[in-house]
Amino acid sequence: PPLSCFPSQPGLGAAAGGGPGLGAPSRHKERVPRMERVLVPDADAFRAFQRRCQDGSWQRDCGGLAVCLEPPLPGCAVHQLKCRIDIPDVAAGTVYDVLHDGEYRRQWDTNVIACHDIARVAANANVGYYAWRCPKPLKNRDVVTLRAWQVEDGCHTIISFSVKHPKYPPRKDLVRAVALLMGYLVCPTGPSSCRLTYLAQVDPKGSLPKWVVNKVSQYLVPQMLKRLHKACVQYPAWKQQHGLTVKPWLYPEQNELPELALSALALQHAASLQDIDESGLAEAKDESGEHSGVEN
Repeated sequence: PPLSCFPSQPGLGAAAGGGPGLGAPSRHKERVPRMERVLVPDADAFRAFQRRCQDGSWQRDCGGLAVCLEPPLPGCAVHQLKCRIDIPDVAAGTVYDVLHDGEYRRQWDTNVIACHDIARVAANANVGYYAWRCPKPLKNRDVVTLRAWQVEDGCHTIISFSVKHPKYPPRKDLVRAVALLMGYLVCPTGPSSCRLTYLAQVDPKGSLPKWVVNKVSQYLVPQMLKRLHKACVQYPAWKQQHGLTVKPWLYPEQNELPELALSALALQHAASLQDIDESGLAEAKDESGEHSGVEN
């Protein structure tokens, strides 16, 4: 989804002076100079992300879902999309496990092309790769992101943003999107219930037709959260047969990924990638007569 620009603030994003800062959006024309240094989000960044997930004007539907699509600020070309769902029958910890479990994601994420972790950069942060199918006839997209997580006061938070990895340059068969900010906030509402909020600010690199923006916010992301809910209900039974006690996101000593120094990474800026114009494309149907999806 096309999704706002943040000011760069030390301690509030991937890097001091550049990248997906998590403070209030700047309305000033002055631009903060960009720097390439990548940092793991700190406690202030997680708190700012949580506030951003909870703010906004939400539109509810009858299925327990609420959507908030905020238009770009002046000088930006990217929307912020938020969607939340109340889950009455799954504990917050289980939802958090499902969001982390890459092996299980390939079972429920119908739009995934490729999804895997690359390396660990901290006890609570990995670098990973994700490629997904877009609505036909758009070109498919991929991202390389730094993903960090935290559990505090019962709430589970995941933050990710785009980085450049020397061994994962843009591919010719995919469009490299830029995640200014993506993430999830899972808060318990009871011992076996929770509220899940998904936030995305993603530059798809290119001009998209209006039907894509509308479809993503009104249908695709809500449907993804409904599929995620169903996957969460089924996860405990699946996990019994697939490494029940293996959860490196909870137990860092289980993380067998190779270590990577943050200095080997750089922030991925949208301006360094090629734009494509897909604004004139009409929506297409796949062979089954259904429209294809997109999520990340």
